[in-house]
Amino acid sequence: MKKRSKRILYISIVLIFIFVLFSLFIKTFNENLLFYRSPSQISLGEFPEDYIFRVGGVVVDGSLKKSNDTTNVNFKITDYSKTIDISYSGILPDLFREGQGVVIRGRLTKAGIFVAEEVLAKHDETYMPPEVAESLRINDEELKRTTKSMSKEK
Repeated sequence: MKKRSKRILYISIVLIFIFVLFSLFIKTFNENLLFYRSPSQISLGEFPEDYIFRVGGVVVDGSLKKSNDTTNVNFKITDYSKTIDISYSGILPDLFREGQGVVIRGRLTKAGIFVAEEVLAKHDETYMPPEVAESLRINDEELKRTTKSMSKEK
């Protein structure tokens, strides 16, 4: 083989190798990407069973039910249009309260109950995750109303 042919072969092999690595990286990234959804989007029923994703909304007042024997917790979240039931087994964050915004990672069951693996609560009474605020399309008055329960506890 001529030197030029060898160079072309080596460059081709390197380019194919880089393409394969890039393809594997993109495939792995897409599989691990968690998409955020609102209760309204979930109610459309477009998620396959055991598909892991995030859901966000505001915890419905009066919906929090804790088990006396275990760490199981059931509650509801809403985007002021639709409501979804959440089941969680574990310790809730210290800042978790009714009437505040949360983002939850987990999966949807056939019964329509969202089984949470992780619950994230906002870190102060004025903060709401941008995705939650956008999906809720709430104004400042509603944000103050949803955080009223926190200011009473202080």
